[in-house]
Amino acid sequence: MKTSRRHFLLLGVSAGSAFVLTRAAFADTANTLSESDPKAQAVGYKEDASKVDKAKFPGYAAGQSCANCSLFQGKASDAYGGCTLFGDKQVAARGWCSSYSNM
Repeated sequence: MKTSRRHFLLLGVSAGSAFVLTRAAFADTANTLSESDPKAQAVGYKEDASKVDKAKFPGYAAGQSCANCSLFQGKASDAYGGCTLFGDKQVAARGWCSSYSNM
């Protein structure tokens, strides 16, 4: 099969797009806050609010999550977003920490 210049360019664009999308996805996951991070541990951050130790954090109430916290810098529909507490790290929208505020 003879490869045309157009076919070659389309293959190059497709491969380049896949590379860029893969790098962007990797960058997003590399920039997420881990529960083992010392700053996260200091405020009891959990990626899933349903796993919060209610005995250790009596201020937690059902329905509280990063997505509806005033410190969350993403949209409520985002899976991850920024938080003013953690600088450039992304927190899970379904997460929670003891600094939760809805003001």
